[in-house]
Amino acid sequence: MAVRGLPRNGKAHAARPESALRRALSHPVRSVPLAFLAVILVGAGLLMLPIARAGDGTDVLMPALFTSVSAVCVTGLTTVDTATFWTPFGQGIILLLIQAGGFGIMTLATLLALLVRKSIGLRGQLVVQSETHTLNLGDVRAVLFRVAKIMVFFEAATAAVLTARFWIAYDRNPATALWHGTFHAVSAFNNAGFSLYSDNLIGLAEDPWIIIPICVAIVAGGLGFPVIIQLFRGGMRVRDWRVHLRLTIYGSLFLLLAGFALFGAFEWNRSETLGPLTLTGKLLGSLAGSVFPRTAGFNSIDYGAAAPETLMVTNILMFIGGGSAGTAGGIKITTFLVLGFAIWNEVRGRDEVTVAHRSISASTQRQALSVALLGVAAVVGGTLLLLLLTDYGLEKALFESISAFATVGMSTGITFNLPPAAQWVLMALMFTGRIGTVAVASALALSSRPRLYRLPEERPIIG
Repeated sequence: MAVRGLPRNGKAHAARPESALRRALSHPVRSVPLAFLAVILVGAGLLMLPIARAGDGTDVLMPALFTSVSAVCVTGLTTVDTATFWTPFGQGIILLLIQAGGFGIMTLATLLALLVRKSIGLRGQLVVQSETHTLNLGDVRAVLFRVAKIMVFFEAATAAVLTARFWIAYDRNPATALWHGTFHAVSAFNNAGFSLYSDNLIGLAEDPWIIIPICVAIVAGGLGFPVIIQLFRGGMRVRDWRVHLRLTIYGSLFLLLAGFALFGAFEWNRSETLGPLTLTGKLLGSLAGSVFPRTAGFNSIDYGAAAPETLMVTNILMFIGGGSAGTAGGIKITTFLVLGFAIWNEVRGRDEVTVAHRSISASTQRQALSVALLGVAAVVGGTLLLLLLTDYGLEKALFESISAFATVGMSTGITFNLPPAAQWVLMALMFTGRIGTVAVASALALSSRPRLYRLPEERPIIG
């Protein structure tokens, strides 16, 4: 009788490619941070070259390292002015780092998410028959190719619109218009928030041909590859939507509308922000105030002059972030909504958490809780360190910490003045927020093992 797992001749065959791939991807805590760290160090080294910076200053190590971390983690926080400190060569390096970071995290998150679900198809389909349970190198190539095509499509379309606008309306020469259009398109789709203007997008706040394409690219990049590909493959019929698609689409719409309404209500008549703008400018400003925090980091107003209520709403939007397996940061919409449904069902006295007539497993709920609480711990720790290392108050320190952890890139204007120790805190938050949530969530799912016994149950007092 043949031993299970061995052929009848008793000789074991070499491990299949998908087995090796599964083993490699099942340890993201080790492999992923090292890969991103290597790209960050290479990027910092290139930015330290004299040809990369405009000035002759010798203190370039921290600006180069901070900018590289921010670009690879697609955050957008900067300690120097991207438009004036870096030469076109340096800006080109930043653009490549943004593209590498966005593509890397998007494909990594997608592969890990699909690996956990054990459902990658050769033609890039996200759901295949449950009995196949296969993951091979051909599937990975198909997924990578589809992710690349989606990125190129959205970036090229956005760049075309922006280039035409910069050329026609702002009297840029064709080469400059193309460069500005491409840079901002890549930065937008990858939710990076880097801009070639010293005031970011404040000077363009009333131009719908700039703000709207950038907002569309941000939302598209933040939805995530699984959502985009299902919509592209004829998934517009709501009855065919799976739970992840429903949570991402409905959650995104709700947050966008709520953010639009609240931002407009708080800033509509404030002279420091939306007050002086035209009606179109105010509407565009409200739209940008809802889209940019999730989690692009562009800004069309001065957040240092924003109302405290606006900063609080922005903090919430930044911390939640965008969709999973995309370029957005934060704890992700699905994490937030799964916890929300868990609370709702608990209040209603239901043992089972259900969404759209589907049950959410207890392991998924535990993973969502772990990601959310670890995010809270990172933000609280970062805020405390900023309070200790700087003279800024809680409001600005908290805003900066959430912006860094959620890889947003917004600032109330204090990033330029932070001491080196505080900059290291933000770099750690950016790296943790970009890599940590994906790695932790995937590691928790991939390390899940069924227990063959149950311990005696007790109920400690809660509340």
